[in-house]
Amino acid sequence: MKESDLLISHRDGVYFVKVSGRANFEYAVPLRELAKTLEEFHCVRMDMTECLAMDSTFMGVLSMIGLAAKRSNAEVELVNASDFLTKLLRDLGVVKLFTFVKSDEKSGESYECVGCKSDLLTTAETVAEAHETLIEADKANAGKFDAVVALSKRDVERLKKERDDQSE
Repeated sequence: MKESDLLISHRDGVYFVKVSGRANFEYAVPLRELAKTLEEFHCVRMDMTECLAMDSTFMGVLSMIGLAAKRSNAEVELVNASDFLTKLLRDLGVVKLFTFVKSDEKSGESYECVGCKSDLLTTAETVAEAHETLIEADKANAGKFDAVVALSKRDVERLKKERDDQSE
């Protein structure tokens, strides 16, 4: 991930996120941190104008944010998401978590670069949690992602054991 591929800003209960390029598991780690810290918010507005594609881990973390918004009576707006991106979300049954907005306006937000340097353990935890969220959001995803969840959880356990062995 380049430093400018995922940018986040926050003001008055609204989070602004700008996604550029191919949104993959590398983007998911800092976005997962955002999802975990969302408490009192009105909206997460994601500028998808420059987003070319999304992998399932990114879409899972995006769904975490969508589910958090539903619980908080807030909204997740995907601004200028292409038909391709919308189809990806529809195919996973999570399109219902988002509001799609078309806009020609430039945001005017001053974003912070979110270059979260993640270790293998954090990445494996993110992959597992993201895919569990996709299954939670739409049970039809279980067949698609059960194996990914199982493999990721095995990686998490292995990496935790390696970390613990090194600290002894």
